[in-house]
Amino acid sequence: MMPDKITAQTGDKQITIETGKLAKQADGSVTVQLGETIVLVAAVAATQPREGQDFFPLTVDYREKAAAVGKFPGGYFKREGRPTEKEILTCRLTDRPIRPLFPKGWYNEVQVQSILLSADGENDPDVLSIIGASTALMVSDIPWDGPLGAVRVGRIGGQFVANPTHSDRQKSDLDLVYVGNATDVVMFEGAAKEISEADFLAALKFGHDCCQPLIDAQQQLAAKVGKPKRQITLNIVPDDILEEARALAGDRMIPALLTPGKLAREAACKAVQTDVAARLTEKHGPEKITEFVMNDAFYYIQKEAVRSLILNAGKRLDGRGFDELRPISSEVGLCPRAHGSALFTRGETQTVTLATLGTSEESQEFDAYTGGDKEKQFILHYNFPNFSVGETGRIAGPGRREIGHGALAERSIEPMLPLEGYPYAIRVTSEVMESNGSSSMATVCGGSLALMDAGVPLIRPVAGISIGICTEHDSAQSVKRYQLLTDIIGWEDAFCDMDCKIAGTLQGITGFQLDLKLRGLPHTIMAEALDKARVARLRVLDEMAKTLPAPRKELSKYAPRIETLKINPEKIGALIGPGGKNIKRIVEESGCEINIEDDGSVNIYSVSVDGMKIAREAILGMTAEAEEGKIYRGKVVTIKEFGAFIEFLPGKDGLCHISELANFRVKKTEDIVKIGDEVWVKCLGVDDKGRVRLSRKAAMAERDKEMGGRDEPAGKR
Repeated sequence: MMPDKITAQTGDKQITIETGKLAKQADGSVTVQLGETIVLVAAVAATQPREGQDFFPLTVDYREKAAAVGKFPGGYFKREGRPTEKEILTCRLTDRPIRPLFPKGWYNEVQVQSILLSADGENDPDVLSIIGASTALMVSDIPWDGPLGAVRVGRIGGQFVANPTHSDRQKSDLDLVYVGNATDVVMFEGAAKEISEADFLAALKFGHDCCQPLIDAQQQLAAKVGKPKRQITLNIVPDDILEEARALAGDRMIPALLTPGKLAREAACKAVQTDVAARLTEKHGPEKITEFVMNDAFYYIQKEAVRSLILNAGKRLDGRGFDELRPISSEVGLCPRAHGSALFTRGETQTVTLATLGTSEESQEFDAYTGGDKEKQFILHYNFPNFSVGETGRIAGPGRREIGHGALAERSIEPMLPLEGYPYAIRVTSEVMESNGSSSMATVCGGSLALMDAGVPLIRPVAGISIGICTEHDSAQSVKRYQLLTDIIGWEDAFCDMDCKIAGTLQGITGFQLDLKLRGLPHTIMAEALDKARVARLRVLDEMAKTLPAPRKELSKYAPRIETLKINPEKIGALIGPGGKNIKRIVEESGCEINIEDDGSVNIYSVSVDGMKIAREAILGMTAEAEEGKIYRGKVVTIKEFGAFIEFLPGKDGLCHISELANFRVKKTEDIVKIGDEVWVKCLGVDDKGRVRLSRKAAMAERDKEMGGRDEPAGKR
């Protein structure tokens, strides 16, 4: 294949797609360039499925290389290691829109790999990875029902912007990644600062229009250099077996599906499947009635039954109305030593969320090869243990799903945190205790409550809800009938067509994510879904307000208190001391944590009142300037014939001349003071070289006037 290149205009920016130059042994490969950011995407599909394969093994991978931005990787080995959170989120962003467009029943392994080749620090490569995946599949012989366009949409000064740079995004109140086909929305994800539903729909429309030149470019490129699509064999249940299984299940499926409770419902359906499998195996033998055949057959039987209940009988599996929320309950202060904690339950979905406040040094730092922020002051971690769904399994670190769900909840809450100027780093951990539908949105609700319980000044509480849809299509694959579902449960997600998560406040949307099992969804239906999400969100916020309507006025007694002192920036070195000697001593003596900023701001964090006092006095003493006319309590550190040097501030001394030691003529300095004596001295002034003149005589006279006393022996004065 000879190299071929095409350019598409999105807004005021050009995206260039090239194929036939790199990775020519892949089934399809392209580079996508925006500015000086370049991503290579290659797609390969196995020629045969693995033996016994009973699912579609699609792997999407995205990796960033330090060399792309002219840097060495960090770490001992100087080589890129496990994927970063940014890389994992880009993998998911690329995977979700392309996955539904592969043929159902095709089980050949497919790998789509994206590699960042060049990063200019301004143009984010995540959208380029989506465009590249779509184009690589289009020009390949892999069966796939594309193309897709992708764009990032920002809003600056009320105007929508296509593919804003990182600098632009700092001024934007919207960060929307939109993926669409020629007619419909396919996927979206992002965050906003309380955008209204009407403005959000306008942003979707803007994004959709921006995608069209990219779709046209891909079609032109595929028509010019694309390979003919390969012939495939679909691994589907034979029609006769499916019909027989359906007949044997008979009218038992509906009562089983309507069994109250997730685990009881699953057990009832499993009992029907086990009985049907035994009868089919007895008739046809285990060679024909394999585990795959029965699982696949029953997936279709259950899917048909669930969809028939919704579209024809007007029923949901748990008996709710289509717009009805499951029962909601919440409480705060669940964990007494946590800085903030909450238990949030919605039906059979339950999370325990914990909020922790730390010093500014606890903010998460990371390499940002592609530009943008290099530090996060707010972190949300989401954990989904096996027991939350009543299962066993491998226990390991967070997977891609957990990282993705945590990122969604994090960006939904973050717009309501007044982070600028806030002296704390904030972490929320969500422990999913039970799951049957949208634990990420439960995490948003519980996370808001935990933060308010900790006394974090959340601007407004945030809640989230998931909206689903059950559709029926005509012969042209257009939606003929549909039913939207508020607050979907797990099987409505599995057997229906959409999981649209919308989070926000009373005033607008803050976080969003759309996953579809369809080729796309019309914007008119999406508008209905957004309205239902708004109504449901307000109900959830009302329920949350019954538990805790606003942030607590005081921080938890276990959270570190903070006091900020301002010192002369030139004094920072003196405060730190040689090798950190001075600051280490203060930390050890006070038990506080101390952070020093370049502008002279000194943040003292302490859970102890006494510790805070010790640290504050030490810092002020060490950094304070000598004030003419002020009286200090000092210690004699050096004796000279002409007087004594007295340390009147930590690390700072001045000369008390022999003539200033007493109100009479002193013959020898040692007659009045000795090394180690503590004496009161008055600052007489500071010369242009910074040398301080002190007077014990003047201090005695002033103190005698105040106390009406007489001179005391040295060492007590």
